[in-house]
Amino acid sequence: MKLRIRGNSVRLRITQTESDLIRAGKPVTGVTNFGGGRHLTYRLAMDPAVGEISAAYSDDMITVSLPPGEVRRWTNTDLVSLAGEQPVDESGTLSILVEKDFHCLAPRAGEDESDMFPHPEATTHC
Repeated sequence: MKLRIRGNSVRLRITQTESDLIRAGKPVTGVTNFGGGRHLTYRLAMDPAVGEISAAYSDDMITVSLPPGEVRRWTNTDLVSLAGEQPVDESGTLSILVEKDFHCLAPRAGEDESDMFPHPEATTHC
């Protein structure tokens, strides 16, 4: 799983295996280690208690929660992404995007793309 944060937006990209785990009700977790015992954990999970995509931050962990119906619709079709927005204090809204991670259209050295989704515009894989 890849995490991108920019301003008031959070984006997660997931592989085919991670999509299968989410569909099976198992969370997917990534960790970025900063040394000195400090790390940032990010987690994507299906949550029957939520009605729409949402995100929370607590104890150095970002958790993105997805409603079961949306998970089924997304993981069982060619739908590329799930998007949502949630209000955050006076700073406006937090944009949340969860998307399937595709093979590249041009080769990139050092990238393992063996578990990426086939790119819809590719005639062959990189």
